[in-house]
Amino acid sequence: MTASILSIGTALPRTRVTQSALRDLFAAQPGFDRRSQRLVGAAFDAAAIDTRHTVLPQLAGGSADGLAALSDGELTMPPTGARNDEYRRTAPALFAEAATAALDGSGFGRDAVTHVVTVSCTGMFAPGPDYLLVRDLGLSPTVERYHLGFIGCAAAIPALRLAARIVAADPAAVVLVAAAELCSLHWQTSSHPDQIVAASVFADGAAAAVVAATDADRPGLDLEGFATFVTDEGEKDMSWTVGDSGFEMTLTPEVPRIIGREIAAIAADVLGDLAEVDAWAVHPGGRSILDRVEAALDLDATALAPSREVLRAHGNMSSATLLFILRDLLADAARTDGDRVAALAFGPGLTVEAARLVLRRPEA
Repeated sequence: MTASILSIGTALPRTRVTQSALRDLFAAQPGFDRRSQRLVGAAFDAAAIDTRHTVLPQLAGGSADGLAALSDGELTMPPTGARNDEYRRTAPALFAEAATAALDGSGFGRDAVTHVVTVSCTGMFAPGPDYLLVRDLGLSPTVERYHLGFIGCAAAIPALRLAARIVAADPAAVVLVAAAELCSLHWQTSSHPDQIVAASVFADGAAAAVVAATDADRPGLDLEGFATFVTDEGEKDMSWTVGDSGFEMTLTPEVPRIIGREIAAIAADVLGDLAEVDAWAVHPGGRSILDRVEAALDLDATALAPSREVLRAHGNMSSATLLFILRDLLADAARTDGDRVAALAFGPGLTVEAARLVLRRPEA
């Protein structure tokens, strides 16, 4: 039984801030010498991002609804508990908004949902997002729930893989997959280059997908296959740990280089003949990662346009980002029935997750 993504919904925090404003804010922080300021300018300007969304309205001149992110123009460094409290306060609404949009576009009512899979790596609490999604959407109390936590940017693909496995085992299943990430809660004011790079790309957002058995009468993205691969390098170059002042991202310049060296062999192994791919959904961990993938796979300059556009408009929203790209491909009127889609995402490890999808667009 083939499983299909029937619809994708997205949600963004109400506060949108320009990349240039964030650049100037970070560069003006106390303790940043001229070298650090130059690094901030270079990293933010090279990110190919115009705007990002955040649950912290202070960063766009608003008042602090919850966590105080600024004090007299200086970024604060709240303890991890305070940041996590803000996640607990603001993430559930984004999960619910994205999930509602996905359900509304799927043709299924809320009473049809049999399984919920939630994804996040930017906060922790129990009962968790899976529980609250069932409660907030009024789903059946018998819905099976799973939460994939702390997998990082690549987690949407394992979540879709789990959904596909559930549908294969139970063709009547309707699986709601929802990912929400509040990366801005963990921005650090450190002048360390890794923290500057992380602050220059990460953002907040949520996305959800409804996965069920393929219906020949409905458009969708059939989930045809998955693969995962752990590289020999990168364990120390991309990591995500819990610190005393938030979660700390390590993202060294070696990450795009490792991906550039490894991705051609990995992609051919897990995706097959790349010449048969009609569309690409590559997680935009950063502009340099997309550049390396494009060069290593010898892709046309337009092949990663959907990934670059999501990065430009929203930044890197960790696990939710790939679903934004798949949403755009599913809605693209220029795409035709039978188009083959390759999805790639990268997570701590360095781990590569891949999926093969086929666009189904029945004639009206």
